[in-house]
Amino acid sequence: MKINRTEFLIRKGKFVDSNEFNQVLQEVYQAINAVCWPPGNDQFILYPEKKGNGVKPIKEGFINALYNYNWQIEERMSIVANTRPGPVDALKILSNHKPFVVEWETGNISSSHRALNKIATVLIDEVIIGGILIIPSRKLYNWLTDRIGNFPEIEPYFPLWRSITVKQGVLAVIEVEHDGTSESVPRILKGTDGRALR
Repeated sequence: MKINRTEFLIRKGKFVDSNEFNQVLQEVYQAINAVCWPPGNDQFILYPEKKGNGVKPIKEGFINALYNYNWQIEERMSIVANTRPGPVDALKILSNHKPFVVEWETGNISSSHRALNKIATVLIDEVIIGGILIIPSRKLYNWLTDRIGNFPEIEPYFPLWRSITVKQGVLAVIEVEHDGTSESVPRILKGTDGRALR
């Protein structure tokens, strides 16, 4: 899988110039690049059917790659008012004892907003040092489950997250895309919840 762009909504403080942040970013990039389809392939090639491919197996390849870099998977964090939101996809505890978190979008655009809001909230509260949301491009969106969150739909709201005030930390969105399409590869299986089968 390829990376189209990384949009930094917040990039502030000494941490963003550190070797540790560079290492975190490289591990995320390498885990994205490691996402392949079909299994055993060295690229991410999709069957070209509109709304024809599932999304969860894509995330699993990314998460497995991060796990090999010693990231923790599906961890919960307390945020405002002692709430216990759903777990983040992956996190890594850094030398300052604060986590850096990553979410891979598998839901609709509302889910994308919730993910960024969750990351922003714990960043404001200094629970984490940074977080990234990974989200499909418009081209990739075309071949995936109906109404999956995508970069062009979330982009108009970037000024809102850029206006957040923090002492230091990172909030970023990475746009990802398939390497190509082929009718000779199998479709990625869909889940059975929400709009997955549409």
